[in-house]
Amino acid sequence: MAHLSDLEIANQLTLRPIGEIAKKAGIPDEALEQYGHYKAKIDINKVNSKGEKGKVVLVTAMSPTPAGEGKSTVTVGLADAFNELNKNVMVALREPALGPTFGIKGGATGGGYAQVLPMEDINLHFNGDFHAITTANNALSAFIDNHIHQGNELGIDVRRIEWKRVLDMNDRALRHVNVGLGGPTNGVPREDGFNITVASEIMAILCLARDIKDLKSKISRITIGYTRDRKPITVADLKVEGALAMILKDAIKPNLVQSIEGTPALVHGGPFANIAHGCNSILATETARDLADIVITEAGFGSDLGAEKFIDIKAREAGFEPSAVVLVATVRALKMHGGVAKDDLKEENVEAVKAGIVNLERHVNNIRKFGVEPVIALNAFIHDTDAETEYVKQWAKENNVRIALTEVWEKGGKGGVDLANQVLEVIDQPQEFKFLYDLNQPLEEKIETIVKDIYGGASVTFSKKAKRQLKDFKNNGWDNYPICMAKTQYSFSDDATALGAPTGFDITIRELEAKTGAGFIVALTGAIMTMPGLPKKPAALNMDVTDDGHAVGLF
Repeated sequence: MAHLSDLEIANQLTLRPIGEIAKKAGIPDEALEQYGHYKAKIDINKVNSKGEKGKVVLVTAMSPTPAGEGKSTVTVGLADAFNELNKNVMVALREPALGPTFGIKGGATGGGYAQVLPMEDINLHFNGDFHAITTANNALSAFIDNHIHQGNELGIDVRRIEWKRVLDMNDRALRHVNVGLGGPTNGVPREDGFNITVASEIMAILCLARDIKDLKSKISRITIGYTRDRKPITVADLKVEGALAMILKDAIKPNLVQSIEGTPALVHGGPFANIAHGCNSILATETARDLADIVITEAGFGSDLGAEKFIDIKAREAGFEPSAVVLVATVRALKMHGGVAKDDLKEENVEAVKAGIVNLERHVNNIRKFGVEPVIALNAFIHDTDAETEYVKQWAKENNVRIALTEVWEKGGKGGVDLANQVLEVIDQPQEFKFLYDLNQPLEEKIETIVKDIYGGASVTFSKKAKRQLKDFKNNGWDNYPICMAKTQYSFSDDATALGAPTGFDITIRELEAKTGAGFIVALTGAIMTMPGLPKKPAALNMDVTDDGHAVGLF
């Protein structure tokens, strides 16, 4: 039987007016700023807290594979499952970026009968947040180049400008560009480059800011470059933090949408825990906590990236801790980690599941290192066999970890009730929550802790450039920031081909970036890029728009 695509399922449904969803969530009319019939922004200043803050359930996953894990699908389906159990629940998600939407993913709003809607709007321009972030980022680039052109009062060293332009699209041709060419009227020539919008520090700041005042304060602390004697120069020195915050005044408001089953969803902020911190905004999560008893949220990619950054960066900054962690796994992904090629996944292979389960095991142990007990969501795919599924369940039983077969893609909320009940058990238990490292540890120590305790690596090698940066950052007083590792999502190591649970490897830190506005240090490993390219056959080849204006080919 042919299954409907995600877009076909979405198009068959009748969405509820967003006012109804707001009412269900307890959002007053005066806080609702409608963007059409089915989307709205929320003025957080006009939202009344119900009193006690809601509990946070974090959804993360095993190491992703091309086979797919369905983390967003499980996140949305779990929220709908709690809705089935008559719990006061909201889901808080990150926004999809256009680069991967047109490249590989084709969309990122969940799947099957566990989606947030309107999916085509959310997957495309949504309410303009990413455009605003792109504009604010590039406005800062324009202000920097103009300052240099107009006499360079601050003495910016044009060879040491760290701030890059951004674009919400994967475009490898823009990684390295020259600007200011064509004579004196066109500015001062220098080398520049583009990142994707979600790698912008502005994105991180939007996600970590508490309000407009905090947004402005964080923007003012961005280090844009250095003087000739290597003194940091900030946005505050350029005096443009107010202008940049003004561009973002609407983008900072969380966006309200709905799941297929009418569960209120706040979608806000950026993805990509391989090159960014990979979480939705603190504002969205905290607003959801003000309104609901249970908040389901997710962090990008596997627990080695998204969950670690969620806890050590976002939760630390926001001042809350997750009450439970859901770890999404699939038989398909386990088989790939066990050595099976993507084209052979339809064939039963229990031995490959056994070989690949070491990956899941390390993720389970990683979550436990934070003092939180994980629940495995074994996300069902149609080609999974009883023997494969049974093996994973038996393994979980032997390792004293909760597991629930999750069928939300096919059955919506009803397919996640078992998972929801097991999550409730964990929520009700006392936790001994702890961060992975102390902020007072030196930067190198924090990086080594992540590599050894989370990745399973043996050592860290710092390039000559990274060693110099460590020294400079310490001298600048940046030693107490958390670490945001930029690493391949496909492996615990910095080698994307090393599947399963590799050990004994070395991680190379090639350079560091000081995100003093966002308040973390990015450590770039291996060949990770902040401006990816498109694949040979991008998802865009399957996309179109009908004569009456409906998207085709999003999935």
